[in-house]
Amino acid sequence: MNASAPEFDRTASRTTWTRRSLLRAAWRSGAVAALTPCGSMRLVAQSPTKPRIAGIATVYYPNSHAELILGRLLQGYSLDGQGEFPKLQLASLYLDQFPDNDTGRAAANRRSVPIYPDVATALTAGGERLNVDGVMLVAEHGKYPESDTGQFVFPKRRLFAEIVKVCERSGRAVPVFIDKHLADNWQDAKWIYDEARRFQMPLMAGSTLPLLWRQPARDVRRDAALREILSLSYHRLDSYGIHALEMMQALAERRRGGETGIRQVQTLRGAEVWRAIEQRRIDPQLLERALATYKNRPVPRTPKLQELIADPSLMLIEYRDGLRASVLSLGTQYIDWTAAWRYADDSLDSAVFWTQELRPFSHFGLLVRELESFFQNGKPIWPVERTLLTTGALDALLISRRDGGRVVETPQLAIAYHCGWNWREPPPPAPDRPLDGP
Repeated sequence: MNASAPEFDRTASRTTWTRRSLLRAAWRSGAVAALTPCGSMRLVAQSPTKPRIAGIATVYYPNSHAELILGRLLQGYSLDGQGEFPKLQLASLYLDQFPDNDTGRAAANRRSVPIYPDVATALTAGGERLNVDGVMLVAEHGKYPESDTGQFVFPKRRLFAEIVKVCERSGRAVPVFIDKHLADNWQDAKWIYDEARRFQMPLMAGSTLPLLWRQPARDVRRDAALREILSLSYHRLDSYGIHALEMMQALAERRRGGETGIRQVQTLRGAEVWRAIEQRRIDPQLLERALATYKNRPVPRTPKLQELIADPSLMLIEYRDGLRASVLSLGTQYIDWTAAWRYADDSLDSAVFWTQELRPFSHFGLLVRELESFFQNGKPIWPVERTLLTTGALDALLISRRDGGRVVETPQLAIAYHCGWNWREPPPPAPDRPLDGP
């Protein structure tokens, strides 16, 4: 999330295992053996040193998601070649496009990381079998079309399908992380989710926002009864809306009874937003609390909000258990991520979810630190169902916007899950550096 430019356009050798030694190592480490449909053993074998990661990305240039995630494996957490490096090794790289400002080739060359012409050879190093311990799929940015609902159609399903083919041919699966939402539409997202389940592939996805610094340091009390959540967002509803939904869902899933899924959604624009606020379709006290929590660019007390925001959008969400949630997008003038929530006992709480909008964008480092654990033990930090739900919600919300703000029923989003993940306050970010610097 770069404040200076929209997110959609930001300028050791491998161990050889025998079947016997693999089973012995898995038993000692507590790994669980999985049976394929034909009954053969399939285990995710982890490297005794740093897990070897294949990076699959659409583009790689300064301040792109590929640089801010995969680049940390090449340049360290501070993105300058100094200090601490992740406990992961970037073994190979595939880039779908090479724009004029590409820096992926030079960055990979400096670390002797090969760039391959297709996904399959990036995963196999040109051989027949899988030659990595995990995959990071970062399909964000690049020149791709928009769907009729206004989402960029990044080739996540195509790239994931190529990963699955290699895993099937190799007879084993490795952990895969997908940056942000699973896909730009529900059908592709559900297909990716189902393929991962079919092949018993550890799958993790999502935004950096649940991990962010929170000011004040607040979270929804676990197993508390919640009545309503309101989130403030900005910029495009697709690229930035998914972040707001992930922030909101990380709060909502902690409520009493766990996640139950979403019953219906609606998206309003312009004058309809102010009318909905006047009709109290969102809690006015929550809106006041969220606005008062702003940090980077505080919202003036006067004039009225209607006079400050030219084209607002309001995403309304009704959960199956009665919880209400909303995301109010305030264009590009006010750029904080903020959430406020009301408990069933009428008490309120709120927090700003703070991002570092200068290099080295330390919030991406928070994500990579969590991915270290994921690729080392194959256990997702949070359930992928969170992002399956937010992906489906965003698709339905953008359908509502396309169709003039109609209510969209979402029986496909009856996704119930429990999440044991707990937010913890991160260490301070690295010092700010210019966007055009190293």
